[in-house]
Amino acid sequence: MSKIPSSLQNLRIPVIAAPMFIISNPKLVIEQCKAGIIGSMPALNARPAAQLDEWLAEITEELAAYNAKNPDRPAAPFAINQIVHRSNERLEQDMELCVKYKVPIIISSLGAREEIFDAAHSYGGIVFHDVINNTFAHKAVEKGADGLVAVAAGAGGHAGVKSPFAFIQEIREWFDGPLALSGSIATGSSILAAEAMGADFAYIGSPFIATDEARASKAYKQAIVDCTSDDIVYSNLFTGIHGNYLKPSIQAAGLDPDNLPESDPSKMNFGEDGAKAWKDIWGSGQGIGAIKAVTSTAKYVDKLDKEYLEARDRLYSKAQENSIHI
Repeated sequence: MSKIPSSLQNLRIPVIAAPMFIISNPKLVIEQCKAGIIGSMPALNARPAAQLDEWLAEITEELAAYNAKNPDRPAAPFAINQIVHRSNERLEQDMELCVKYKVPIIISSLGAREEIFDAAHSYGGIVFHDVINNTFAHKAVEKGADGLVAVAAGAGGHAGVKSPFAFIQEIREWFDGPLALSGSIATGSSILAAEAMGADFAYIGSPFIATDEARASKAYKQAIVDCTSDDIVYSNLFTGIHGNYLKPSIQAAGLDPDNLPESDPSKMNFGEDGAKAWKDIWGSGQGIGAIKAVTSTAKYVDKLDKEYLEARDRLYSKAQENSIHI
């Protein structure tokens, strides 16, 4: 049985909304939290850097006001993603703001650093770290991460290649802390499946692109609705690290999605040039075939909740039919 901090135990459904570069913003985060799931965004989405102070104040104040009005149904906590990479010159400054506002959850990516974990722990924050294999998972926990996000095959953005079955199994052999699974999760039944494998949370990103609150163009949102897993391309050309992207955006950039060259990992960039790349080349996971319309965040979470409960009931009924105790 995994050890889950009390602040993460009362979610409506066991979901963490993944932080999406450029796409996530305070409006989306606030609606995700009000809907009962953990909302998140990358600190780097606030540009210029001073905007992060304003955004953290907005999120903190909005959720506090909501909780005061809804003491019996408070909002879920929120998370800020810190890109721990040498191209991120704002990391220390952004982390100081997270400490100032006592951000409940930090999600670190592309590098496990003890000073980031220590800063979050100084005020009682919880740290999840993104990993794409078991080796990186060990290193993150050894350095002080409280939880892990297992980024399996099919995830949007910078994805791994591991089967979720193998990945979760290997991590659970030695780690009993909070564990989220990322990779093609877009339905309530998939959330339940993640739990059945041993994860505590489903980590969902791409479906939230097709929501009213997401900071994405109409064309990007519609592409999420129109495309399926057949339209996802796995490449390292755009950032130097392999990730999943929508084929139509690659074609619109004048490139052949079936014949993309390899890139140099040293070209990874989260400055202005990096932001432009992500704006033009649209990241997406393989689970988007389940997304049929652009809708509000609240309605999408309602749908996930309904599907999750239905899937749980189906499994329970099947177990009873076969005299299996669950």
